[in-house]
Amino acid sequence: MEYILLILLFVSIELLYFKIAEACHIIDKPNTRSSHTAVTLRGGGIIFPIATFIAFFMGYVSWPLTAAVVLVGVVSFIDDMRPLPQLPRFLAHLIAVGLVFFELNLFYQPLWILPILLVLMIGWVNAFNFMDGINGITVLYAMAALLSFSFLPIHSAHLPLLLTMGLACIAFGIFNVRNKAKTFAGDVGSISMALFLGYFMIKTIFVTGQVGYILFFSVYGIDAVVTIVSRLMKKENIFQPHRSHLYQYLANEMGHYQIVVAFIYAVLQLVINGLVVYMDARGQLSLSFVLIILAVLTLLYILIRSFVHRKMILRKS
Repeated sequence: MEYILLILLFVSIELLYFKIAEACHIIDKPNTRSSHTAVTLRGGGIIFPIATFIAFFMGYVSWPLTAAVVLVGVVSFIDDMRPLPQLPRFLAHLIAVGLVFFELNLFYQPLWILPILLVLMIGWVNAFNFMDGINGITVLYAMAALLSFSFLPIHSAHLPLLLTMGLACIAFGIFNVRNKAKTFAGDVGSISMALFLGYFMIKTIFVTGQVGYILFFSVYGIDAVVTIVSRLMKKENIFQPHRSHLYQYLANEMGHYQIVVAFIYAVLQLVINGLVVYMDARGQLSLSFVLIILAVLTLLYILIRSFVHRKMILRKS
C-alpha cells in the first residue's frame, strides 16, 4: 500500500510541475541539433531529487547522499531555466561527490584513490547527461541499473530506496517514454540520477572488491567515450550540443523509433549486467574477463557505428 501511495504521489507531483513549467515557460524548443520536433516541457526529471528527499524522511537514505542529490538537482534545475557558468556547476558537482565519498567513508582510503574516483565520478555524471538525447533512454537505462543493483544481496538494506527511485522512474516514464514526450528529464533529472547511480556503483565495487561491476555502466560508457574520441579527432568542441552518438544516428538519421532505440540500450545493458552477476557468482569475474568484455563491446560498437555512418552517407548521396 505504501508504494502504491508513493507512485500516486510521484505522478501528482509531475502533474503539478507541468502546471508550473507551463506558467514559467520552462520548455525545450527544438533546434537543428534536437531529436524532437515540438516544444516540450523541460525538467520533468525533478522528480528524482524530490524522490530522494522523500526517501530521506521515510528513513530510506542517509543525509549525505540526500544532500548530494538535492544539491546537484537544485543547481541543475536553475541551469535548465537559465544557463549557468561552468564554475558553479562544477563546484556543485565537486561538493556532491565529496558528500558521496563521506557517506562511503572513502576519505579513509589511500589518498591516491580519491583523485581517480573524483575524475571517474564527475566523468560519469557528465557522460550520463550527454546521453540524455532521445525519449525514454535516460529513464529506461536508469531502471535497468536500479534493477541490477536491487538484485545484489549487498544492497538488500537499500531495497526500499532503490524501489522508491524506481517508482519515481515509472512516474516520469509515463510522460517521457512516448513517441512524443510530454516532458524531458532536463539536467535536473539526468545529473541527479547519474550521481545517485554513481553512488551505488562505487559502493558495489568497494563492498564486493570487484571492479568488474563497472560493466553495469558499459553501454553508456562505451558510447560516450567513443563519441568523445571521435569528436576530438574531428577537432570539434566536445562541450557543444551534437547529434553524433550512435543512438542519435539510429533515431534521427536512420529514422528508427526513439523508444525502440532506448529499449535496445536498456535491454542490452541488462543482459550484460546479468552476465556480470553470473560470472561473479561463479567466482570468474576476473580483471582479464572484464577487459575482454570491454574490448569486444567497444569493437562491436565501433563496427556498428561505422556501418550506420556509411549508410547515412549513402542516404545523403
